Amino acid sequence: MSITLGLETSCDETGVGIVRDGVLLGQALASSMDQHIRYGGVVPEVAARAHLESVSQVLRQALTNADVSLDQVDAIAVTSGPGLASSLHVGVSAAKAWALALNKPLYAVHHVAGHVAADTLEHGPLPERSIALIVSGGHSSLLMLGDLATDPIVHLGDTLDDAAGEAFDKVARLLGLPYPGGPSIQRAAETGDPTAVDLPRPLLGSKVSECHRYAFSFSGLKSAVARHVQLAQRTGAPLQAEDVAASFQEAVVDVLVTKAVAACRDHDIDTLLIVGGVAANARLRSVAETRCRAAGITLRVPAPKLCTDNGAMIAAIGDLIVHSGAKPSGYEFGADSSAPLDRSLLV
Repeated sequence: MSITLGLETSCDETGVGIVRDGVLLGQALASSMDQHIRYGGVVPEVAARAHLESVSQVLRQALTNADVSLDQVDAIAVTSGPGLASSLHVGVSAAKAWALALNKPLYAVHHVAGHVAADTLEHGPLPERSIALIVSGGHSSLLMLGDLATDPIVHLGDTLDDAAGEAFDKVARLLGLPYPGGPSIQRAAETGDPTAVDLPRPLLGSKVSECHRYAFSFSGLKSAVARHVQLAQRTGAPLQAEDVAASFQEAVVDVLVTKAVAACRDHDIDTLLIVGGVAANARLRSVAETRCRAAGITLRVPAPKLCTDNGAMIAAIGDLIVHSGAKPSGYEFGADSSAPLDRSLLV
């Protein structure tokens, strides 16, 4: 039995999680989101300062919640990329200090691999093969997975421009809805008509080239919403923000689920994971459940609290890596804001 502590500071949330042999013992989280609302997005230096101010307190709270002392920790995992460089530096520095002081092995892990591993805390070990749909503020990817701790991660398709979460933020701004855009769009869409505005489904249909079969592009969809808003402003027609939000959300969900189900069918894989911040979206979860059931695909989506950035997911991927017997990363690695997702262990 071993206890792994995970530290996440890639963006605006400071998270510490503690996992023992695949079981989450406890976690704690501090967010600086309120400090960024006035700017309509995350300000890197503000986020970094917030990490500095909260990381020790979050560690103490996580240990308390897990009923574990620091000297009981057997290994430490930290997000070393990708993310905001200044935020990553805080986490990497803190994790190195803790590992050095405790003389514990340290593992530099990939943020997105952590999102995938978060699902194991709720649904148990992954099957030998699975497809993962990663949807967050900075990522929209379809991945083919083997052993998450040891095997290479195969990219079937990635976003060509805006990620899904980024598109939600930008469209919310166009509609005058508050930041962050994901929850705002979802709330507005609850009373809107998803068929009210005819919006495109980018990179879907028979004319899409084979190289873009699993790729995503949401910039054009965002532009279509912008044109709709501009037309209403120019003509003086009433802008029904709820209808636009519902139509936009439906278009995004349709694209994501259609491509994910196709990837499972094309590769004869019967398990689909949907992870990342946008996986908390209720409409995405509902449509994915319906279509996966019809296609005979097992759908795995973590609870919403495990979809957004948190320390538990980093502890989860660290726990898997520790149990794989992988060599620790040592202390020479640094923060890598653009780390490629080829493997879970970055160094």
